[in-house]
Amino acid sequence: MTTSTPDVPAPPRPAAAPDPAPARGSGPVPDPGPDTGPGLDAAELDALRTVPARHPWRWAAGLAALVVLVQFLHGLATNPAWDWPTFRLYFTADTILQAIGRTLELTAYGTVLGFALGAVVAAMRLSRSAILRTIAWAYVWVFRSIPLIVQLVFWFNLSYLYKRFGFGIPFGPTFGEFETVGVLGALGAAVLGLGLHQAAFAAEIIRGGVLSVEAGQREAAAALGIPRRRQAWRIVLPQAMRGILPAAANEVVSLLKGTSVVYVMAIGELFYQAQVIYGRTGRVVPLLMVATVWYVVLTTVLSIGQYYVERYFARGARRTPPPTPLQRLRAFARTRTSTSGGTP
Repeated sequence: MTTSTPDVPAPPRPAAAPDPAPARGSGPVPDPGPDTGPGLDAAELDALRTVPARHPWRWAAGLAALVVLVQFLHGLATNPAWDWPTFRLYFTADTILQAIGRTLELTAYGTVLGFALGAVVAAMRLSRSAILRTIAWAYVWVFRSIPLIVQLVFWFNLSYLYKRFGFGIPFGPTFGEFETVGVLGALGAAVLGLGLHQAAFAAEIIRGGVLSVEAGQREAAAALGIPRRRQAWRIVLPQAMRGILPAAANEVVSLLKGTSVVYVMAIGELFYQAQVIYGRTGRVVPLLMVATVWYVVLTTVLSIGQYYVERYFARGARRTPPPTPLQRLRAFARTRTSTSGGTP
């Protein structure tokens, strides 16, 4: 006897699962192509014409500035009131050159004394001692508040207030004395006034440069066991110099021009000597131009020195500093020489 089983339908096969998305970084993603925008294909996009932006007002302002400059130069060349023959006569006169030497001497003395004393005052302001901070703050406040010409006149008349200076025990006997007139003459009073005035500004410049260095630099150096003196000279100061130098150079330039104030003390610097000559000859404008041009020349020399000093201290911030103008000029000359030599 045979038995038969009923036909049972086979279960349906499951639908194929979609391919999983490729993992990030597992393979290249196809480029969808440039986005040509709605309604534009690549051919139409290539056919579009690029129009540069125009700045008519910029060109008009530049042209107006050039016209004013040309008019000013034309007036310098053609106006007889400038009296250029007298300018050429006194520009390299012996008295003017000697006055330039005295101006540079006052600038050098004032800069050295000002920044040396300014470094001490800045250190006092950064000190943890409340007494030193107060004294330094008072010094900066006083010498920044009093005009330079008033300070110079005061130091010039110091012998009127103090006939003698002595060394000894405070509020006690003195061991030695000297007369003020014999030590502090006109030049000494000028140097002292310029230096003390400059020190007040130099102290704030140095203090600002030191504060610009991140505290983490000193903390890392202390963690490595580097002594505090080496921290200051090898870590803090080279970084602070990048912030100190621009403002310090401005102060030196201001001091160079500020030496003209010592004419009240009858010191033969550049401006005083120009006054003496035009007081004798009556040629005010050309002699003022002599002093002006020399001040411009000296300031330009200081600016060039500032550029190279800043470039030296920027080595830690830039691995490859940009080429100097002289290096650019040499590279341009070599390029022109090679181009002209290579053409038939």
